[in-house]
Amino acid sequence: MRLATWNVNGIRAIVKKNFTEAIQELAADVIGIQETKAQDEQVREALFGLEGLEEYKVFSSSAVKKGYSGTAILTKLTPLKVTAGIGVAELDSEGRVLHAEFEGFHFVTVYTPNSSSGLKRLPFRKQWDQAFKAYLMALDATKPVICCGDLNVAHQPIDLARPDANYNKTPGYTQDEIDGLTDILNGGGFHDVWREMHPDEVAYSWWSYRGGAREKNVGWRLDYMIASHRLKPVLDSSQIHRFVEGSDHCPVTLDFQP
Repeated sequence: MRLATWNVNGIRAIVKKNFTEAIQELAADVIGIQETKAQDEQVREALFGLEGLEEYKVFSSSAVKKGYSGTAILTKLTPLKVTAGIGVAELDSEGRVLHAEFEGFHFVTVYTPNSSSGLKRLPFRKQWDQAFKAYLMALDATKPVICCGDLNVAHQPIDLARPDANYNKTPGYTQDEIDGLTDILNGGGFHDVWREMHPDEVAYSWWSYRGGAREKNVGWRLDYMIASHRLKPVLDSSQIHRFVEGSDHCPVTLDFQP
């Protein structure tokens, strides 16, 4: 089985680009989408009738604020159930989490809040990280979890091109955000699948639109597959698809034996 994650930076924009070709190339059974920037009905309308997507069922969770945030799941498999949010009212108005339960595992896609310019949203982000860890652990208590998405943090210096210049200054590379992910991984019983499989490889999944960053490969690894430790024996490979364009993020895939 192949799982994929992709922050599309606007579902209605990307379907006018190479989206269908990219989805066919990824050949994933289940895809987590972040930053749809659309209401639920707009997501379905944008994807309706697209060639190559006929096999996928579409689920989405939109923000109360229109044109903002939002997540979706495209799946060839019929889930046992699909739920939105983490069950914390003050954190669930932005459509940031969508969960599909399958026979052998939970699939969660997440668009973690950005701490915003001037780090003004960092307190919200810290609250989010704690609540999201508790949410994942509660799921993991019932069956293994694979969580994918834009976690809006570069976890280690190897995960961004210019760590020294950005440390504790730029959203996504503050010690508080780093510690938040470390706590989810180490304290929650999960692991960063791609990094464990590629411990010394430099690869990024997001590039600024400014200054030719993507062409120069001056980027950040913000998009992750994290999984319950007990799934390690059935995880085969994980790839960052740097050359799939259409968004400022690229997709990440995970192949495993369910």
